[in-house]
Amino acid sequence: MPVSEVAASRHEALRGLRGWLAGRHRESSEAAFAPAERLIPTSLPQLDEALGGGFPRGIIATLEGPPSSGRSTVAARLLGVATARGLGALVQTEQSGALYPPALAAAGVALDRLLIVPVKNAIGVARAADIVLRSGAFGVVVIPDVRLRATAWTRLASLTHRANALLVVLATEPALELRYFSSLRVHVQLMRIRWGGAHGLFTTLAGYDLRADIIKSKRGAPGKHALVPCTAFERSGAPLAALRERAVVREIGEIVRQTPASVRLRA
Repeated sequence: MPVSEVAASRHEALRGLRGWLAGRHRESSEAAFAPAERLIPTSLPQLDEALGGGFPRGIIATLEGPPSSGRSTVAARLLGVATARGLGALVQTEQSGALYPPALAAAGVALDRLLIVPVKNAIGVARAADIVLRSGAFGVVVIPDVRLRATAWTRLASLTHRANALLVVLATEPALELRYFSSLRVHVQLMRIRWGGAHGLFTTLAGYDLRADIIKSKRGAPGKHALVPCTAFERSGAPLAALRERAVVREIGEIVRQTPASVRLRA
């Protein structure tokens, strides 16, 4: 067979293969690559829609933003879903701050199914996450952002994939190593706070609006964002009402202490 005919035959076979692959790709839906059971929803509809259903299992994901930006809100929702189905874990350090258990309970977290691990430093975070993930018992594991070598993130990424879990890192400005090993990065910022009741000292927190921007996603194209309205974490039986009352009492006490003694005596 002439060389030209052989080359034409190969080109025709290649075109046929490309057409078949393209057809198979079109026939495959997004759910075929990430089934619903491999997604963990946040129960925040706007964010879940932007994510294509929720956070995929088996990956490292970051929730980024400054303190009080709303990162903990999303993390608490994920832990709530995890503890409704199984177990969740939360690793905390003194430097990173702690998520208050009553607030977690009000967000829907089943505290009897949540493991809280206090550690002192970055090595403690890595070791705790390693042990928890190797157990294979926890669906969602939340840790603070710590400076770890690439080898440590490689191991945590491998363990997360094997456990079919979700490792969530609460970060302000993640290092290059974490940016590389994270499959999903979501930047969260507080847009607006809504107050209820009368203005002044006794006003109550009615809710707040968060903006979540997806800045990296290996599952879909990044660039999507969601405006998420959140209500205050409070439900029937939750202890937040009492906490708010104590906060008001402390605020009144602070006002009294700052008032000059001569004014207090005249009153």
